[in-house]
Amino acid sequence: MPASLSRFASGWRTLGLAVALPAALAVFSPAAFAADVVVVTDSRHPFKTMGGERLIELDEPHRIEAELSAELPNDPEQATAIVKRRLSSGGTDLQRRLASAYQGVTDAWSLGITSLPAVVVDQRYVVYGEPDVARAVARIEQHRRPQP
Repeated sequence: MPASLSRFASGWRTLGLAVALPAALAVFSPAAFAADVVVVTDSRHPFKTMGGERLIELDEPHRIEAELSAELPNDPEQATAIVKRRLSSGGTDLQRRLASAYQGVTDAWSLGITSLPAVVVDQRYVVYGEPDVARAVARIEQHRRPQP
């Protein structure tokens, strides 16, 4: 190879390594192995996210309902009118939040979640009590690896 080309080849190898190394790390990270990660928790059980997981907070419906019913008068007719006004002023965003919150509770129930926090991978594997999602996914991936 001519000397002028070998100078550039070294640069291309460095560039290739700079691109390939982060890509390889991303491919072999625990998040890459887990196709579907769901975290089921509530406001009393904080957790450390990994990025890309779906979050289900079981007390989210209650928190939204508390927003809607905050400082209501004792008169049932007035309270009903205020809640209806709040519901309509919240528009589609509020409707989506409510629907998503209740769908999350339903999904957690259908997954059979029994304690919090729970990290579920591929709707099949679960780790309870681990607040670090990446660590929980790594434990699941270690279990899923073929045993020698």
